[in-house]
Amino acid sequence: MGSNLTTYRDEFATQAAKLCKLGATDPDLAEFFECSVQTILNWRSKHTKFASALKVAKARADERVERSLYQRAIGYSHPDVHITLSNGAIIETAFTKHYPPDTQAMMFWLKNRQSDTWRDKRDYDYRGNVAVATIKLELVHSDREKVINQSPLLVEPPVEVQTDDEPKLVRATGD
Repeated sequence: MGSNLTTYRDEFATQAAKLCKLGATDPDLAEFFECSVQTILNWRSKHTKFASALKVAKARADERVERSLYQRAIGYSHPDVHITLSNGAIIETAFTKHYPPDTQAMMFWLKNRQSDTWRDKRDYDYRGNVAVATIKLELVHSDREKVINQSPLLVEPPVEVQTDDEPKLVRATGD
């Protein structure tokens, strides 16, 4: 495992770089070196060689993932070997394995690389002058009943009526 020391040593840069090329994160490094994540962050800020090694190694790992995502999005093929056992004999058959394009990988790629065109969320500009009017309505009890009975918005919902021609919506009346 790691060093069990929080004192930085020059060989840590090489070790950390190898781990980061394999996809290690700062918490993974802290576990390996048996220290806290804060210690890793401190080493990165105090030791240029360590910081540079992490940056380069993590960038290489990210590039590898990016290439893999791209290949998954467009589809790819690679040589493979099928191994079978027939009458006690091992038979190896070479063939080309094909992976079709993956639409989910395509969308992920496009949403991140061309977000203005492919993202789900659209930004709308609502800036401008908008006039807002506030209406204060005070009703006494007798006026309230009058408004409710006369308002076309406060009566029963429309009812569908079938005629010879086509169905029509008719608003129910208070009669």
